[in-house]
Order: sequence, then structure tokens, then C-alpha cells
Amino acid sequence: MSTLPLSGKLALVTGASRGIGAATAKALGAAGAHVILTARTAGGLEEVEEYIHGVGGSATIAPLDLIDGESIGRLAQAVSGRWQALDVLVLNAATLGSLAAVPAIDTKEFARQLTLNIAAPQALIAAFDKMLRASADARVVAITSSVARAPRAYWGAYGASKAALETLVSAYGEEVKNISAIRAHIVDPGATRTAMRARAYPGEDPATVKEPEVVGKAIADLVLSDQPNGYHLRID
Repeated sequence: MSTLPLSGKLALVTGASRGIGAATAKALGAAGAHVILTARTAGGLEEVEEYIHGVGGSATIAPLDLIDGESIGRLAQAVSGRWQALDVLVLNAATLGSLAAVPAIDTKEFARQLTLNIAAPQALIAAFDKMLRASADARVVAITSSVARAPRAYWGAYGASKAALETLVSAYGEEVKNISAIRAHIVDPGATRTAMRARAYPGEDPATVKEPEVVGKAIADLVLSDQPNGYHLRID
């Protein structure tokens, strides 16, 4: 019988094909959880799945575009048809968008950014609420950014979407804390070596910032911890 700490648990990670999402999925899989991997690119998901299988874990890939709201409903239907409860939901998928002064934000791009960064997480929570409530110890983990709480010039669009995500997920945690075993956590990964980071800071030496694996392990440790609902983790 497996003695891994997340053995028998089910986790769903969005944006799991690379970066922080992939690292988190690998860490949760190595801890024994069955991980549902979602992202737009099947190739990256397959690599993460192979890694998890290689360390003795198990995973299911579910390529989908979270901007397509109907795809979230289909995913929830498929998952609930196979499992009774969802124990970990990691809301990681997001888009940086173009860095621009607030008056210069492109309306169409901003609408797409808000759809992926805030509307899709709400749709995921709504779709998996019943399964989260069925868990004996569920965690909803939202990945944020320092610009959500410390506004920075030209980061208004992205920062606004992350501030909204923090408020949304924290409100959900408050709504369910007395009637379920769900705890909501906010994680600010800090400077991390990702493709999004490279886009935002093109002149930065990637070797000067931490690898995604550091963040993935910290998130897995958080899931395994007894931190209370509303706990905000900053990873330096």
C-alpha cells in the first residue's frame, strides 16, 4: 500500500504544460496525487505526464483552451464521471498580455486577458464546486503576482486581473469555510524562471532567478500543510 502523502487524492492543475504549472503538477504527482493536466498544448502535457509516470505517479492529460467556457463544463463532466471528489485545484493558467500604460491598453487583448485570468478560474470553481465540497480536505490554490497588491506602471492590466483573482478566490474560501473542508490559498511565486518572466524582462539573465521546481515544491508543501483558509504564501 502506498505511503505517499497524497496517495488517493485527485488534483487538477491549469497551465500544466510548462513553467510553474508543470513543476507543480510534477510535485503533486510525485507526492502520490493523480493529476489532471490541462493546457492548450498537448505536447507539453504529454512530457509532464511522462515525468509523473516515470516517478511512479499517475496523471491524465486534458488539452483544452480555458477561454472556451464550454470546454470547462465538458472537463468537469468527464472528471465527475470518473471520480467522486477533487482534492486540489491549482489555478495557474494566465496570460501576461502587453505591458502598456492604462490609456493605451488594447481593449480586445484586455478582454481576452480577463477571460483567461479571472473568468476562467471562476468557471472552474463553479464547475468543480460540488467535487471540492465532497473532499475531506480540499485546497484551492490561486497563483498571483506582486503587482496585484503593489501596482506598477505599465502593469495595470495584468495586475488588475491578479488582484481580481485574489479577491475572487479569497471570497470563495470565506463562503465555504464553515460548510466544507475547502481551504483557499493565494501563492505569489516571486521571480521565477518562466517563459512569461522572459517576456516581461527580456534583458534578465535567467540564471539569476529561481527555477519553477522551487515553486512547485512549495505549492505541494502548502497543500500538505495545515495552513488555514486565506493563507497567502510569498516565495522568495
